[in-house]
Amino acid sequence: MINIYDDLVYRGLIKDFSNEDRIKEMLNSKQVIYCGFDPSASSMHMGNFVMVMTLMRLQRAGHKIIGVVGGATGMIGDPGGRDSERQLLNRKQADKNALALRKQLAKYLDLEDTKNGEIINNEEWLGNFKLIDFLRDVGKHFTINYMLAKESVSRRLETGISYTEFSYMLLQAYDFLYLHEKKGVTMQIGGSDQWGNLTAGLDLIRKVKGPDANVEVMTAHLLTSSDGKKFGKSVDGALFIDKNLFSPYKLYQYFINVSDEDAAKLLKALTFLTKDEIETLLEEHAKDPGKRLAQYKLSSEVVTIVHNSTHLERAIKMSEALFSGDVSELEKEEIVELFGDVTVKIAENSKLEDVLIEVGAATSKREAREFLRNNSILLNGKKVNDGEALLTKKDALHHKFLIIRRGKKRYFVATF
Repeated sequence: MINIYDDLVYRGLIKDFSNEDRIKEMLNSKQVIYCGFDPSASSMHMGNFVMVMTLMRLQRAGHKIIGVVGGATGMIGDPGGRDSERQLLNRKQADKNALALRKQLAKYLDLEDTKNGEIINNEEWLGNFKLIDFLRDVGKHFTINYMLAKESVSRRLETGISYTEFSYMLLQAYDFLYLHEKKGVTMQIGGSDQWGNLTAGLDLIRKVKGPDANVEVMTAHLLTSSDGKKFGKSVDGALFIDKNLFSPYKLYQYFINVSDEDAAKLLKALTFLTKDEIETLLEEHAKDPGKRLAQYKLSSEVVTIVHNSTHLERAIKMSEALFSGDVSELEKEEIVELFGDVTVKIAENSKLEDVLIEVGAATSKREAREFLRNNSILLNGKKVNDGEALLTKKDALHHKFLIIRRGKKRYFVATF
């Protein structure tokens, strides 16, 4: 059986720990481990999905996992990693986002038996906490000097930080205490930007329960690309795991196009391939990097984990259709997914050469005719050269779409 601590280290998933020897020891026996998720958006993205993957690994290693959706703390806003105040969520949006994240987490964690895993909302215990009680029971354990020394606070002192965000670490610290008392939680994990909040919870428990309380914390590296940028963004925006916000096809394409260096790192962090499987794959990849074996395997694994094998098959089918130009077998939904944001509506019985200009495939009739004469234009996967041809719904895929390919890679879409 694999040693979960060594596995996390190999995958580059541990950055900081409160006590390395104690954490090694704890991970060798069953623990109750929690991680919090901020409902600042209606979906997680691939940058923070690494924490979900870490929880899945820990659960598979025999630990009970508790995912905490911050319905209460999400309304306050964590100052960590930001240079300015967050836009405060209203109650309705916070509840909506928290419910969405709860559903996402339930997809990836084993929740059939509460002995294995739970998902809870900190609104349950923070929502009705009276201010006076909170200040007396929690606030009295923290000095201003202690709080100012935390990186998430100190880096904001020049630009300013509200009392609201300043108090965030106390709320998260109390989460840890509450879960330790009520759920037997012994370890909290989070991204490396959460180190100050995690250690605040550790300190609170030891002040309330005594210095020998059996609790520890550890953080995971924030994923960054080879150019140093924070992982989780693309030219299309955040790599959300909600397929309605970022499609499985786009996710597949994103990982196919990462660098060799990033592919090696992400295979470790975002797949369940074993160390031997990864090392063998990287050796094969190095023999002929042009085949992009690492990228294709990474893409397949990630799309299958985040979505499922059916979405992977569709993503591969769509990719192959675009590469070959044979788009005639694409389903209506697949066409919309591929081209929905670049379609141009045209009138029925328009001339082909005019349509080429309307969609941007040509800048003039002379250029349109030249492309057609040189067999550079494919219409719905077939070469065409008659610029005078009148296009109707009978010529369209699903009686609606005219997919125009110019050259090897340029696509344009007209719709009726």
